[in-house]
Amino acid sequence: MVSLYDKYGGFSTVSKLVHTFYKKVGESESLAPYFVGVNLEQLMDHQNKFFSDILGGPVKYTGAHLKDIHARLNITNEAFFEIAELLAETLEDMGVESTDIETILGIVAGVKPDIVTFKG
Repeated sequence: MVSLYDKYGGFSTVSKLVHTFYKKVGESESLAPYFVGVNLEQLMDHQNKFFSDILGGPVKYTGAHLKDIHARLNITNEAFFEIAELLAETLEDMGVESTDIETILGIVAGVKPDIVTFKG
C-alpha cells in the first residue's frame, strides 16, 4: 500500500503544504498572535517532520512532546478548529483527495487534547 507521503509527492509536497499552511495561519487575525516571537523557520522544520511522519514518510518526528510545546499558549477550541479549517483548505487547494483530507484531519484531531490548553 502506498503511503499518503508517497502518493502526493513526498517531501517537496510536505514542504509546500507546511509553507502554504503557515502563510494562511499568519494571515489570520485570531491565529497570528499565537506565533509572535516564534522562530518560524524552526517551527516549519518541526512541522515538515511531523507531517512527513503522519503521512507515512521516512522522516520521523522526534521533537518535544506536543503537550509540552503547547502548554503555555492557552490555545482555545476555536483556534484549534480554525487551524483545522485552514489545514483542510490548504490540502484541498493542493489537490489532496477528500478521503485523504479526512484521514489527515482525523490524525490531527487525535492530538487535540495535547494542543488545546485553554482551561478558562
